[in-house]
Amino acid sequence: MNIAVRYYTKTGHTKKLAEAIAEAVGVKAETIDVPLADDVDILFLGSAVYATQLDTNVKNFISGISVNVGKIVNFSSAAILSGTHAQVKAAAQSKGIEVADEEFFCKGQFKFIAKGRPNADDCKAAADFAKKFL
Repeated sequence: MNIAVRYYTKTGHTKKLAEAIAEAVGVKAETIDVPLADDVDILFLGSAVYATQLDTNVKNFISGISVNVGKIVNFSSAAILSGTHAQVKAAAQSKGIEVADEEFFCKGQFKFIAKGRPNADDCKAAADFAKKFL
């Protein structure tokens, strides 16, 4: 099974989750600046909610995918809203890429909201979530 982990982060929160997922599935986590070079069965894609939206960079990454992707598994964090699944799914549908119904979501710190998150427990939960797809 060919697996990739890509993520976009402004604060480093999603990077923590991406690295935990990558370690659990035995690959390296890369930012979305690194395009997919080969077909993948599962793409773990991490992002966060910024001003209620999926960042344009993530949308552009999805629209620029030029290899076959069997399925995107979304993971995300946010201080207030509840994740990016619906927005990732909408962007992926325009490319004909399936998105898993399940996503991993955890709180991410913003100022005094969700202080210290994602934490070690969140990272372990993200790794356990990823293992379910192997």
